[in-house]
Amino acid sequence: MSASVTTEADTKVQEDPFEEVEVYKDSWFEKLFMKYFSTRMSEEMGKTPPTDVDYDTFIEVGRDVIRGRSTVEAQAIISNVFGGLFPPDATARFRSWFPANRFSAELNAWITSWGFRWLVGPLEVKDVEIEVAPGQVETWSSGVQIKKCRYLESSKCVGMCVNMCKLPTQDLFTNKLGLPLTMKPNFEDLSCEMIFGEEPPPIEEDEAYGQPCYATRCVIAMSQKEKPCHRLNAAK
Repeated sequence: MSASVTTEADTKVQEDPFEEVEVYKDSWFEKLFMKYFSTRMSEEMGKTPPTDVDYDTFIEVGRDVIRGRSTVEAQAIISNVFGGLFPPDATARFRSWFPANRFSAELNAWITSWGFRWLVGPLEVKDVEIEVAPGQVETWSSGVQIKKCRYLESSKCVGMCVNMCKLPTQDLFTNKLGLPLTMKPNFEDLSCEMIFGEEPPPIEEDEAYGQPCYATRCVIAMSQKEKPCHRLNAAK
């Protein structure tokens, strides 16, 4: 008879990532970002924006976006919100100033590590391997490691993570700004890896699309046995 051995890695995976909740103290400046995005999402839905906004309010407005809408419609709303961040011709200027090369990828990784802590929590830049040509790989400092995503932890919603963060952000950088970006959320420990300079995979090959719903946690879950999450239907 052979005995099974539980490794430290196995134990870590089995832990409930939602059990220990991170506590944040948002500054007035960070709350301005929450206010802006909450207002813009509300406007895109044709609703009155909330007045007093904190992170919980921001998350609830996000739930309103995805409730009763197809994944395509939810993604479109977020894409419109992102589009409002840029003045006319800004995307063309970005492509001119930041062509898809190592410098642009590393600079945007650095900017992301400082500019989006309010949204996703602590981040750090890391080295990643980028295929610059067939069979040719270089090490760039263009990766951003999100230690424990605040957005995913607070929303407890796989659909919101994929449709309102991962896909719109990948689309913004890869297709509109011309700088490839791949986001790889880890739904077991709530971390996420962002890789500037790496083309995102086709949806049919993206591992995120096989992710089960957090059915006992997500307030917009439809059942206890959703695998994959019903909000990951790319065609609806």
